[in-house]
Amino acid sequence: MAAGPPLSIPASPTLVGSGRVVVIIPALNEEDAIVRVLADIPDFVHEVIVVDNGSEDATPTRAAAAGARVVLEPRRGYGQACLAGMAALPEDTDIVVFLDGDYSDHPEEMDDLVEPLRRDAADLVIGSRVLGEREPGALLPQARFGNALATFLIRQLYGVRYTDLGPFRAIRRDALIRIGMVDRDFGWTVEMQVKAARHGLRGIEVPVSYRRHHAGASKVTGTLTGSFRAGWKILLTIFRHIR
Repeated sequence: MAAGPPLSIPASPTLVGSGRVVVIIPALNEEDAIVRVLADIPDFVHEVIVVDNGSEDATPTRAAAAGARVVLEPRRGYGQACLAGMAALPEDTDIVVFLDGDYSDHPEEMDDLVEPLRRDAADLVIGSRVLGEREPGALLPQARFGNALATFLIRQLYGVRYTDLGPFRAIRRDALIRIGMVDRDFGWTVEMQVKAARHGLRGIEVPVSYRRHHAGASKVTGTLTGSFRAGWKILLTIFRHIR
């Protein structure tokens, strides 16, 4: 998909210690996993937005029944779904958490990502699967290689150190608006990290746990074609945003 102009997103209020937290979950055909994801989200979260990215199963129905606000985004693409979730954020949102809908992440660890933002120790917190505990086979070799290459290039070109491009992350909403996200597919996570570096935002990592995908292989890295497409887009994104 070609990248389009950034969506119009309302301005965020100044972050306070208690910080109003909203979770965005892009989901595609996750009718079984999405219920488990929503059940494990901590009580301090004020709202959960599930962006259904054109599912052919009961994902949106089950998400709504489990208490999420469902936004329909039929245009396929991980970044497209995330952008749709951002456009639906309540005006009083302070902290935005992005979380996958396949139950590979551990939502109960969300406080580890949000806490540095609440105490103003960071603007962006990446959940690192590399630093955390992983089930055997959860992070496939192609994903590990891609992470290592991408984070090496980010360190060399942007001067910031990461170990992962993991999808489980939290960011101050004012910082999210400032960096102007536009990617609509595989480059979403790396775009956020390199743009945060360009804008001088404080980015840190915290270890997070990671499960094997509940329904088999990842939709992106589970096939050679998907891995190649994602890897190529990630590399293009890294080089595109160099000053």
